[in-house]
Amino acid sequence: MKLTDLTWPGVRGLSRDTPVVIPVAALEQHGHHMPLFTDSMLLGEIIRRTSERLADRVLFAPLMWLGNSDHHMDFAGTLSAAPRTYLDLLNGLAENFIQHGFQRIVFINGHGGNDVPGKQSTFEVRQRHRDRCDLLLLFATYWHLGGKPHEVEPSLQQRQMGHACEWETSMMLRIAPHLVGDVSNVPPVEFGASFAPATRAWITKDRTVPGHIGQPHLATVQKGEVLFQVFSDDVVAMLERVIAWDGKSWDG
Repeated sequence: MKLTDLTWPGVRGLSRDTPVVIPVAALEQHGHHMPLFTDSMLLGEIIRRTSERLADRVLFAPLMWLGNSDHHMDFAGTLSAAPRTYLDLLNGLAENFIQHGFQRIVFINGHGGNDVPGKQSTFEVRQRHRDRCDLLLLFATYWHLGGKPHEVEPSLQQRQMGHACEWETSMMLRIAPHLVGDVSNVPPVEFGASFAPATRAWITKDRTVPGHIGQPHLATVQKGEVLFQVFSDDVVAMLERVIAWDGKSWDG
C-alpha cells in the first residue's frame, strides 16, 4: 500500500500491526559519470519491486530524498541535511506514525551517509517510549542485509558497496542507462580502510578526486539486474520477519 494513495480514514482503518516502511536516500554527487539522484533512484526501484511482492501487507511512505550528505559538499550539486537536522527529521517521521498508532516502523536506507544518524534516530525514539514494549523500530541499509551478489553473479568483482562503483553503476545501467556516462575509461578508486580497525573520520575528497569509489568500468546491465534481485529479496525477507513478529518478544 502506498501512503500517498490512501485517504486519512483509509489509513486510520489499517491494523496497527501493519509495518510502515520509510525509504530514505539522498541527492548528492556520484562522480563524473552518474546522476546526482542515483541513491534515490536505486532505492526507489528496490522499494517498487518490494511493494509489488508484499501487496497489501505493508504501508509504504514516499521516499525521503534529502539525506545526510555533508561529506559530499565539496562537489557541486550535492544537497544535504546536516547530521542533527537529519536526526530530527527521522525522529519526527517515526513519531508521526507512532502518534497515528503504528507499532512497526522500518527505515529502508539507500545512502551510506544516512547509516549512523539513522541508527541513532531509532535509539532516540525508543528511549523516549521506554514504557512501551510493543514498538519495533528498525533501520536497515539494503546492501547490509546479508545478500552476497557475487555468489549469484560470479563476474562481479566488488564484494562491498562503493560509491558510483561497479554495483551502483550496474544498477543505474539497468534502470536508466541514458543517465550514465561512458565508463569504459573511468579509472578505479580503491576502497581503503585507513587506520582500521579504528574508524577514521573523513570527507569524500579525502578519499577520491573524481568522486567515485570502486570500479565503475566493470559495470553491466546484467550485473545490475542481479543486484536488484538480490537486494529486493533481502528487503522482502526482512519485512516478512517484521510481519511475523509476535509484538512483544526480543527475537524476530
